[in-house]
Amino acid sequence: MTSPILATEGLTVRFGGHVAVDAVSCAFHTGELTAIVGPNGAGKTTYFNLISGQIPASAGRVLLRGRDISGQSVSQRTRAGIGRAFQLTNLFPNLSVLENVRLVVQSKAGQGMNLWSMASRHAELTEAAEAILTRVRLIDNRDQTVSELSHGNQRKLEVALLIALDPTVYMFDEPTAGMSVDEAPVVLDLIAELKEQRDRTILLVEHKMDVIRTLADRIIVLHNGALAADGDPATVMASDVVQEAYMGRELEDV
Repeated sequence: MTSPILATEGLTVRFGGHVAVDAVSCAFHTGELTAIVGPNGAGKTTYFNLISGQIPASAGRVLLRGRDISGQSVSQRTRAGIGRAFQLTNLFPNLSVLENVRLVVQSKAGQGMNLWSMASRHAELTEAAEAILTRVRLIDNRDQTVSELSHGNQRKLEVALLIALDPTVYMFDEPTAGMSVDEAPVVLDLIAELKEQRDRTILLVEHKMDVIRTLADRIIVLHNGALAADGDPATVMASDVVQEAYMGRELEDV
């Protein structure tokens, strides 16, 4: 197998006497969608926070393309290729949907963040932003102020901003949480499209087992901050210890 794009080695964080993530070592490869599951309080979001840089590790390392990025800030990790949707949620809530996406496209193109002078002179930036909004079914909301969007449309905008950022590693933390039955498939379809391209690495924290069955190439299970299982979906979900201790109720519901 090729070298991993992203890896964690002994990644640990302690809050006082509590170990929230306990020496987790995992490698993630290009073209792979890994679902991270476990009971509430298992350390899933904290593990995400350690990878994306929201909180510093007490021990261990985060490696991107084999390079230790543990000392880098959130913005440095984002520029290096780690994209997490919620990092961009409140970019400019008082600007329009189109302006928010256009700013990310503009920044990614290395043209700075001067919305009024740069974007007005470069129609291609607007066209690129509109293409992304079409993908996420928000083109009809292009002129709406972000703060006025429904919760579901805000979640779709998060995905639009992440697509505009074009990271090497996509990190989705319960991307359909709070969305209606009608809205959620749009985001899941977008994640499926990204997976089909097979040129990115996708990490997904999700509680819905039917979503995981459909999307995941691999499942890792966290429990009390430690890695409890790691493997293909069929093997992990069939494991007695995983079903009984970590996912029994959800699997019975499905």
